[in-house]
Amino acid sequence: MPEKRVPMRKCVGCGEMIGKKGAVRVVRDKDGVISTDPTGKKAGRGAYICKDLNCLELAVKGKKLERSFKCQIPAGIYETIKRELTEDK
Repeated sequence: MPEKRVPMRKCVGCGEMIGKKGAVRVVRDKDGVISTDPTGKKAGRGAYICKDLNCLELAVKGKKLERSFKCQIPAGIYETIKRELTEDK
């Protein structure tokens, strides 16, 4: 039997390709609401960040999530992502 392929995603912070399970998905739905997606199945435009605080800092500093979603990101979203990253460890 062939090995199962692991879906790869690009981190918006560091730019490295990582496995889908090793990242936090941030999604913007059709109404423009931005939230985290722990299941990875919410409908909408998604962006991925490594489960590393350094990648989150790079994404915030370079406004990379704003660029991915083409809109302003509320500060509360960054706090939610940071909380998820620290809970996983």
